[in-house]
Amino acid sequence: MEKPAPPPSSGDAGPSFLARHEFLLRRLHSLSGLIPVGAYMVVHLATNASVLAGAATFQGNVDKIHALGPILPLVEWTFIFIPILFHALFGFVIIAGALPNTSSYPYAKNYRYTLQRITGVLAFVYIAFHIWQLHHYGEPFGGGKFEVDHATSSTAVALDSLPVKIAYAVGLLACVYHLANGIWTMGITWGVWVSPAAQRRADYVCAGFGVLIAVVGLGAMQGFGDVNVDEARETENRLIEVKEMLKGERPVTQGASAK
Repeated sequence: MEKPAPPPSSGDAGPSFLARHEFLLRRLHSLSGLIPVGAYMVVHLATNASVLAGAATFQGNVDKIHALGPILPLVEWTFIFIPILFHALFGFVIIAGALPNTSSYPYAKNYRYTLQRITGVLAFVYIAFHIWQLHHYGEPFGGGKFEVDHATSSTAVALDSLPVKIAYAVGLLACVYHLANGIWTMGITWGVWVSPAAQRRADYVCAGFGVLIAVVGLGAMQGFGDVNVDEARETENRLIEVKEMLKGERPVTQGASAK
């Protein structure tokens, strides 16, 4: 006759929070990678690429964003920083519990699996560096080089060194790969494409999307590299004068109106 199982020890804490909610957390992690993090990245790169149309165009797009005024930090934290932090931190939890197996199973999808995690780490480091270098949150630490009213010229100056350009190119491509391959993985996770034929079609779609976004991002980098800083700052100063006149903070003068 079997003895009854002993009652659980009072010291047994049971499954951890992560273990109890793993399914939900993985779904939230997958979803946050697309919305809002991935969507924001696409919009951000497209906005940056508008510098190819000139300093005035890029400055106008920046002004539209900062027209949110006092609610901009709330929008940034709600739709950008908190989702990125959640996606990154849970991503590190996933990485800590998974080992690459490309040596044992050298198939393309296994290499993509490993690259997804490598690019996730690279993307996190790049985003942290990007925020430090350009966002005003980096000012206390020697960063924060971006000037809202001199968007084009200040960004061009901040990117004007070979090491920074290389870091941005590597970080940008890591983000692009992580998003494009992540969309492919997400489609399987959510049952959008499960058959081999559907997955092959998704390969082409996600690869094409990744190439397109990479071109947009690298095009923006090239645009900032081609900026004539003095001419851009002159354009930005004229736009500042116009904005001040429209607000009534500066009298309209013959010379200013002629400009």
